[in-house]
Amino acid sequence: MAKERLQKVIAQAGLCSRRQAEKLILQGVVKVNGELVNQLGAKADPTRDRIEVNGKKLMKAPRRYIMLHKPLHCISTLSDDRDRPTILDHLQGVTERVVPVGRLDFDTEGLMLLTNDGELTNALIHPSGETPKTYQVKVGGNPSLKTLEALQMGVLLEDGPAKVTEVFIVTPGHHVSAQNTWLEITVTEGRNRLIRRMMEQVGHSVQRLRRVRFANLELTSRLRPGKWRDLSADELRKLKNVAKAATSKRVKLKEEGGAQEWDFEF
Repeated sequence: MAKERLQKVIAQAGLCSRRQAEKLILQGVVKVNGELVNQLGAKADPTRDRIEVNGKKLMKAPRRYIMLHKPLHCISTLSDDRDRPTILDHLQGVTERVVPVGRLDFDTEGLMLLTNDGELTNALIHPSGETPKTYQVKVGGNPSLKTLEALQMGVLLEDGPAKVTEVFIVTPGHHVSAQNTWLEITVTEGRNRLIRRMMEQVGHSVQRLRRVRFANLELTSRLRPGKWRDLSADELRKLKNVAKAATSKRVKLKEEGGAQEWDFEF
């Protein structure tokens, strides 16, 4: 295995975040093969080098892959400087340091993937991978066919054009109403509040937003809001295939000069 930045190796072992790992290095509590390392930029091979933090050998944490049904009014991070509820409040029993693969807004509910697999995370959230994300969206009014077509053709937002890959009307347990409509929308981008802003652009406010699919993963009624479960072996196998395809796409685009470097802070 090629050598990687020391702070990245420490973070991927599940000990702490990368920024916290940098602080540990600067504090002089990290050794590689018995030699003190107290400057950033050092690299190590986690499969060959002996890495110690505060005198203890760094052990690689077992990989964990978790699906969480994020409830409403919850921050999709592990901490919040405003002391609001976070997804960490709903991860009782998870001892590994897992992080969310992408985020959902405070007022959005639904499927979230959490893991301590940095390579898989990078593959799934890199923009060039175009990982599909599907939402059920309750909007005010009744969007016309022309409006749905406009969403697929693309609308102009303040940070550039955006479009959905698929959109259709659904009635998930609700009667059709003149006051609102349920849509199912699939996008491959991850920009902040993307669907809300797109719907506002075409004249329909979002009243409720719930993510029901991410890559090959699907949220069912068996997983209630605030609950989590480990992925099944079949789900994980298919998810890794999605990540592998996304990585191949990124490599190809990079060779063609069209993909930017991406380094998720794990």
